[in-house]
Amino acid sequence: MIHILKSCTILTMAVGLANQGVAGEMLTELGTPEGELSIVAWAGYIERGETDPAFDWVTGFEEATGCMVSVKTANTSDEMVALMNEGGFDLVTASGDASLRMIAGDRVQPINTDLIPSWDTIDPRLQNAEWHTVDGVHYGTPYMWGANVLMYNTDLYPEPPTSWSAVFEEQTLADGQSNVGRVQAYDGPIYIADAANYLMYHQPELGITSPYELNQEQYDAALNLLRGQRQLVARYWHDAFIQIDDFTNEGMAVSGSWPFMVQLLQAADVNVASVIPVEGVTGWADTTMMHVNAKNPTCAYLWMEHQLSSNLQSDLAVWFGASPSVPAACTDGRGMLTPEGCTANQFDNFEQIKFWQTPVSACESQGECVPYYRWVSDYIGVIGGR
Repeated sequence: MIHILKSCTILTMAVGLANQGVAGEMLTELGTPEGELSIVAWAGYIERGETDPAFDWVTGFEEATGCMVSVKTANTSDEMVALMNEGGFDLVTASGDASLRMIAGDRVQPINTDLIPSWDTIDPRLQNAEWHTVDGVHYGTPYMWGANVLMYNTDLYPEPPTSWSAVFEEQTLADGQSNVGRVQAYDGPIYIADAANYLMYHQPELGITSPYELNQEQYDAALNLLRGQRQLVARYWHDAFIQIDDFTNEGMAVSGSWPFMVQLLQAADVNVASVIPVEGVTGWADTTMMHVNAKNPTCAYLWMEHQLSSNLQSDLAVWFGASPSVPAACTDGRGMLTPEGCTANQFDNFEQIKFWQTPVSACESQGECVPYYRWVSDYIGVIGGR
């Protein structure tokens, strides 16, 4: 739980974004590459061929620029916020439930898009997205986006589950045994939104219009659903590779997951598959953001340009099972991705994914909503059986 607790001191920064000013000075020109670059990233995002030799978008960058890349893997958005608050990193691949907190907390600096020649190749749906753009100022470069899928053991589900009830309700599986103790849930407060998404479909009388904007009644209903789920859960996961091990060796049946883990498990001949259930999904749209005190700004800008190359975007999309921020990666054939692969990775369903965002009290859908600091403390309570 350390990764959640460390971020508590900055959670209130997510409130009052309307008054947010520019965080730091915008770089106006690039200098000589500094020789190194430190990135906080999600697992699987910055590959140098160590996991699979076919996937390496770091070595060529280092050879071309002289910027030697080091990566700190973070397992949750709260951990990313905590690491950027501590400092010592140049870039972070932040999801929408972290990006505005870092902008509000002056942890990241505005981006000069004129210094990124490939900026115009970015998907128009992402160029001015609200999770990295404040008052017309960009605070990052879009990297990758995708859905939180329902992953299941195909031996225990001969027919794909069609609903998130597979993780929220006790059920008898194909082996005649209960799913109690064979379910996993995400170890991050933003998972409350997955419960709210489920209730949007099954209890429309609650009036939920966004899983990130919950009044007290709606929020209480989501917490109660999660308290019931607590009886089913064997592990609250936040480490992608621990989840992979659990599905390989510990008899897990079903969980919310990322396509990255699904693909690695399938490559290892583990009998899993994934589905987008009838209730729809939450998801993530990740942005590469630069620390306000980045020690290697030229290398950081060179990386943000590098990450927009369609061959990198193509191979990352295949590796992670996600959608590229550069549409040309779907069609230009410079990498492994094909148009069919883009369709399979939900490229055409952007509007149907409820992307992570930081819950704030001054919400748009109703008068007042439960803010994120409450999500943090209450989800710790749920995990602890309260």
